[in-house]
Amino acid sequence: MFQNKKILILGAARSGIACSKELIKLKNEVILNDSKDETLMEKDKIQELRNLGVTCLFGSHPDDLLDKTFDYLIKNPGIRNDHKYVLKAKELNIPVINEVEVAYYMLPKNVKLIAITGTNGKTTTTTLTYNILKEYYGKKVHLAGNIGYPLTSILPSIKENDILVMEVSCQQLANLETFKPDIALLTNLSPAHIDFFGDYETYKQVKVKLFKNQTEKDIAILNYDNQDSLDSTKNIKSKKLYFSLETKKDASYLDNYLYYQDNKVLNRDLMFLKGDHNVSNALGALIIAKLMEVPDEVIEKVLINFHGVTHRLEYVDTIKGRKFYNDTEATNIKCTQIALNAFKEPTIIFLGGLERGQNFLELTPYMKNVKLIVGIGECRLRVKEFGEKLQIKTIIYEYLKDAFKETYLNSTDGDIILLSPASASWDQYKECEERGDEFKKLVEELKNESN
Repeated sequence: MFQNKKILILGAARSGIACSKELIKLKNEVILNDSKDETLMEKDKIQELRNLGVTCLFGSHPDDLLDKTFDYLIKNPGIRNDHKYVLKAKELNIPVINEVEVAYYMLPKNVKLIAITGTNGKTTTTTLTYNILKEYYGKKVHLAGNIGYPLTSILPSIKENDILVMEVSCQQLANLETFKPDIALLTNLSPAHIDFFGDYETYKQVKVKLFKNQTEKDIAILNYDNQDSLDSTKNIKSKKLYFSLETKKDASYLDNYLYYQDNKVLNRDLMFLKGDHNVSNALGALIIAKLMEVPDEVIEKVLINFHGVTHRLEYVDTIKGRKFYNDTEATNIKCTQIALNAFKEPTIIFLGGLERGQNFLELTPYMKNVKLIVGIGECRLRVKEFGEKLQIKTIIYEYLKDAFKETYLNSTDGDIILLSPASASWDQYKECEERGDEFKKLVEELKNESN
């Protein structure tokens, strides 16, 4: 299918580069295009592509680049479907797909494909599932997708009958047509990415595409506590299994213990991860593990020792009784609500970043344990207004590094110090991970000073 074709790859991020490498091996004519200036890219990676025979065009999207001679347009998932090349491709009847669809066609036979999506918790659930299966099956298990590993980049290491665990984003799902997982899990649905899809209804429809090609022989794992998930999947063909924090539902549920089909697997209190949302993630991963015939003792070992995903309610350290958590990936109100709900201890929270009109008042029901708000970034003045309305002490600084020591001075033994900004980071950082890395570095420096 992808041999001796003319292919335009739109976007030179990780997936575009990985896809270019694989497609050029199959004697395709590959053109990689990105509006970013070449001086901002990694020189060695671009030179490697050129050495392989990839044509690299950077700095703009020329109007005359895409024409009817192309067989495919493969776009980066983050590029909107109203991009001029996407619209032109549709006019010319050129298929528009993404890197995941390409890699799916290239998978060896009988690979067990497990795919996970959802508004919140998909990265944690994917990582936890991978860790459990890896602990039991070893090198047969591979991790890929939106979690940072383009599927094309790991294709050479996947063998027949291996197990592939993938996180699939809504942007990836938007341009998937034939992708069919054997086991598909939806963590939950709530309004998100409206700027990308236009409205919540479209977003939900895109998410449910994960189940589109499944048959009665395939498995759909759904969150029984999330009504939007249940409503959106009413008409899928897959066999449905459920997880729940609130109802004793087949196949996994919580009743002080994590249960699978009415069998106790693990005391909830033995899990290192904080918060009901992480128990929900674990219940989903538990179903996959049992479907894959992983023994309870292996599941228990991983659940007890799993400390979470970097930058997502990540435990950083404890200094003189204060526990520090990095939740920089909380770039919206919903994620910060989840984070605040995870703690019963007195909490100090860093809020703020890019001004996007986020409504901090939606955090109000979750602020009962917050003793101090630290406003940072572009919208820090609005954070201060929010704190004053709640009559919670609030201090503001433009930069995280300036706020950090003052924050520590306002803390006491037993406090949680939480970076969960409910805001994007682009006012000061290229990506939110940089903000989280800075927070962790500040914690490390504080610990060194305290010793």
